[in-house]
Amino acid sequence: MPKTVESQLSADRITVGLTRRSTDELDALQIQTGLSKTDLVNRAIGLYKFITDHLAKGDELLIRDTKGNQMVVHLQ
Repeated sequence: MPKTVESQLSADRITVGLTRRSTDELDALQIQTGLSKTDLVNRAIGLYKFITDHLAKGDELLIRDTKGNQMVVHLQ
C-alpha cells in the first residue's frame, strides 16, 4: 500500500503549549520569513541540536554585530 504524502513528510506529530511570548515570536517569524510553523519548529530544533553539540565539545557560541563587537552567548 503506498504511503500518503503526509506520512512521508511527518515522522512524528506533537502538541506543545507555547507561552504567549513564544506564540508572538513564532507569529513574527512567520511574517519575517514566510515559513510555516512546522518549518520554523523543525529549523529551531536543528539549530538547537547543532549548537548544543558544539557547546558539549567545549566550543563557544559567539555573536558579532555589524560594528565588529563580539559577545559570547550562554544557553541554560
